[in-house]
This record gives sequence, C-alpha cells and structure tokens, in this order.
Amino acid sequence: MPSTLRPSLIALAAAAMLAGCAVGPAYQRPSAPEPASYKELQGWVPAAPADALERGPWWTLFGDPQLNELAASVEVSNQNVAAAVAAYTQARALVTEQRASLFPSVTLNGSGTRSGTRGGGSGNATVDPNGNIIGGGSGGGSVRNAYRLSLGTSWEPDVWGRLRAGVTAASASAQASAADLASARLSAQGELASNYLQLRAVDAQRALLATTIAGYQRELRIQQNRYNVGIIPHSDVYQAETQLANAQSDDLTLVRQRAQLEHAIAILVGKTPADFAIAPIPQGQAQFAFFVPEVPVGVPSTLLQRRPDIAAAERRVAAANEQIGIARSAYFPSIGLSGSLGSSASRVGDLFNASSAAWSFGLSAAQTLFDAGATRARVAGARAAHEEAVARYRQTVLDAFADVEDQLAATHVLSQQQELQRRASEAADKVEQQVLNRYNAGQVSYTEVVQAQITALNARRALVTTQSTRQTTAVALVQALGGGWHAE
Repeated sequence: MPSTLRPSLIALAAAAMLAGCAVGPAYQRPSAPEPASYKELQGWVPAAPADALERGPWWTLFGDPQLNELAASVEVSNQNVAAAVAAYTQARALVTEQRASLFPSVTLNGSGTRSGTRGGGSGNATVDPNGNIIGGGSGGGSVRNAYRLSLGTSWEPDVWGRLRAGVTAASASAQASAADLASARLSAQGELASNYLQLRAVDAQRALLATTIAGYQRELRIQQNRYNVGIIPHSDVYQAETQLANAQSDDLTLVRQRAQLEHAIAILVGKTPADFAIAPIPQGQAQFAFFVPEVPVGVPSTLLQRRPDIAAAERRVAAANEQIGIARSAYFPSIGLSGSLGSSASRVGDLFNASSAAWSFGLSAAQTLFDAGATRARVAGARAAHEEAVARYRQTVLDAFADVEDQLAATHVLSQQQELQRRASEAADKVEQQVLNRYNAGQVSYTEVVQAQITALNARRALVTTQSTRQTTAVALVQALGGGWHAE
C-alpha cells in the first residue's frame, strides 16, 4: 500500500468513528391541546400528581375476591396480552439488530480442496516435500492439496447518522410497542372487570326476580282458589298467569345474558367457555353490594403521561421523525471500510506460517448521481408520514380528554339518578302494598294490583341497573385515566 494513502485512510476511519453528521431533524414532542382543568370535574378533588401516576391492581378497590383472582389471571392467560408481549419482544430484538449495524462485522472463512490430473505414463508414484503425489502407476498423473484460511472484516462508518437514526427509530418503535402492551393489558383488565360486574348485576336481577316470581306464584294460587269458590272472575286468574309468565320470561332473558357474559370472561382469562364457570350469588339474596369506589382525578397534564395509547402515539411520532433523517442520508455518499488477513498452503500446518500470510485494507465510496427524483420522493414521503403521525397523536390526545370528560359526566349524573331511583323504588313498593291491601278489602280490581306490582318491579330493576352502571362507569373512568390510582 502506498505510504501516502495509508495515513489518509486511517484519518478517515478515525473521523468516522468519532462522530457523524446527523442529517435528520432534531425531535421535539408535538404540541397538543391541553386544557387547564376538566369541564365535568364538578367538585371533584384533583389528585396529587404523584398519586395519579401510581399504577397497581385497581380492581381490588371493588372489594370482590373473585374479581381480584380473575383480573390477575389476565396478565398470564389472555391471548391478546400474550400477542402484545410477543410484539414487544420482537421490537426489542429489532433494536438490538439495528444497534449491531454500528459495529464492524467479522467473518472467518476456511477451505480445503484436493485435485488431480491423469497422465499417460507408467511408473512408480512419488511424493514431493509438500505432500503432493506426482506420477505413479500405469495411469500416471498428479494430486495436489490446497488449503486456505482468511479473516475478513467490513464496516460502514455512520458518517451521516443514518445508522444511528435507525437505532433511535427502532428504540422509539419498541417504546411504542411497550405502550401497546400496557394498552392491551389495561383493556383486557377493564373489559374483564366490566363483564364481571355486569354478571353480578344480572345475578342481582335474577335474585330480585326469584323473589318476585315466588310471590306471583303464591298470588296465582290465591286467585285460582278465589275463582274456584266464585269470588272473582276468571279474568283475574288470567292476569295472574300472564304476570307470572312474563316474569319467568324475563328471568330466561337474564339467563342468556349471564351465559354470554360468562363466556366473554372465559375468553379473557384464556379458557374455553366449556371449562369455565362462575357460581351465581344465592337466588334468595335480593340485595347486592354495588360498591363504587371514588376515583381521584388528576390534572389534565398527567393524562399525557398516564395514557398508554398517548404514549404509543407520541413514540411513533419520534420514530417517524428519524425516518426523515434516514431518507435524507441518501443524498450523501455511502462509505465502507474492509480488510482481510489470510494465508494459503498445500498443507494445513503451513497455514499459520508468516511467510504464507497476505493482508488487504480497502476503502469504498459510492454516490448516487441521478435517480430521477426517487430520493427526493422518499424524503417527501417520510415528512408526510411524520405529519400523519403528529395528527394521529393529537387526535389521540383529544379523544383521551373527551373520554375522561364523558366518564366524569356519566359518574356525576348516575350518582344523582341512583338517588332518585332509590326514592322511586321505595315509593313504588309502598304503592304496591297499599293497592294490594285495597284489593283484599274489595276496593279495587286485580288489574290495579298487577299494574302496581309491575311498576314496583320495574323500579327495583332500574335501581339495580343504575347501580351496576355506576360500577362499570368507574371502571371506564379508570381506563380513561390510563390505569389505577394510589389508595392510601
């Protein structure tokens, strides 16, 4: 190698190893709408940021041991979560792969061949000092051995920052995948909690109907006896039968709903519906503890830190930003360094002799002179992809704030509705009893009794439904806030 070329190659390699010129734009998190406070907070006390950032088994605050057990099994059994875990593992592997491109690659090659020729002479074969067979026999000819061993290396210095941009983009994508995993986990846990609480509400409805159906059956027997002795017309018996059949039909509707909810829970915990069952609450238990925990709501700025879907969208913006630099690096020449050290010999033992060694060191550079605007198009496409990612990030933020506002409004309204429906149920129960007393005294027809009983039953069921909706709304609010909260 000429002495004038070697120093310049070494200087170029050293410069490339130190630091390259980044061709991509510096990343800044895009701005997004961020209100000072929630519109629907309405008297709620904002949680301290440290508390709002705490995550944990939020479902335990509902005080149901079976819900705690089921929610914990989602982490290890739900297949959507398992798929998200696998996707995150793939993303991390891609980061390692991209980071490896920053370092030289080294290869070791070895070969051995044995070749010969056939001659027309005769005589005895001879062996030369290198072990090759020359001549011999009636066929003549010769046999030669050739062995080669080489160590090669190649490296693409990251002069323009393209490789580092690839690593940064892969890291951002891996972080987005981690946020997707958190979203999948939170979604599965929230869906399970909501389905379980609805199932328990169905149990409460069935317990309520069981008591009502038992009462309707007693009344049907009483009306049948009264009709048999001629006290009442047959129409009163028909009304009692209709009322009982309708209540029994409603119970069968609840049986179907419960089965669907139980099947959905089975899938969420990674089991087949045939292998999973949740025992109902006792049929005689007409009351159900609809405990609704108070959810401390943080200031809006913490939502950007808590929501995993927002975090995933922001990390995808960062990855798209790095793709601009990767596309722009095509404007600059690609530079490569290569070297090799090897030896060849006719005997294996001679491969390691210094006299048979040969080395090489090379520098390559390539620059695209004309590509009909392809590079410019790729840069424009990368910029457009970045703008799309920014728009999706901002839309995700807007949707998140709307989600929180919706759940806050629902929580506030449902609390008021529950109180009103509690009063309505108590009043309907009193009316039912008064009408039944008047009927027994012969003052009103049985039709009025039926109407009063239907009104009372509907009021009780509406109260149970509202109580259950408050619970599922609390679950939805936890999800809207990005996870659980810290409970002192």
